[in-house]
Amino acid sequence: MNIVKIISVSKDSINRNLIKFLRLGTADVQETNDATPFGFDSSPVKDMVAVYAETLDKGSPVIIGYINKGLKTNPGESRIFSTDENGVFKTDIYLKNDGTIEIGGNAKNMVRFQELESGFNQLKSDLNSLISLYNSHIHPTPSGPSSPTISVATSSAASISGAKINEIKTL
Repeated sequence: MNIVKIISVSKDSINRNLIKFLRLGTADVQETNDATPFGFDSSPVKDMVAVYAETLDKGSPVIIGYINKGLKTNPGESRIFSTDENGVFKTDIYLKNDGTIEIGGNAKNMVRFQELESGFNQLKSDLNSLISLYNSHIHPTPSGPSSPTISVATSSAASISGAKINEIKTL
């Protein structure tokens, strides 16, 4: 096994990562595929440090992992992150050991849309009922009851449907 430095990444004929790297000095440029966990699709950036290993199949070495910098996880946690082509952090999905999942940070909360919509619709219904009562009330006057002479209120047509994110689901 060796520690190597990534030069670039391209795709081979069956669309796997073909990693070009420096192995034993600046004149030892080699290429091979990398091995990643099932279900993950990622490409390392230039200048990353990787672990290179020979296999029992002569001529079939592989990059088996990367030495990441700036890791944040605690025991029992997992995190998926991305960077730009220069290795500058861009975003992450962080599964924390307290049962929370942070998507892109923790400054704001996500919501359960159906529950929010239910509460919003109840509030809208209550407001529209109050508007109907207001519009139908009468004022007693010396000459008999009369309708108010101020403007008539209109029912709310508010909606939160535009806030629903169909691409993210939860329990």
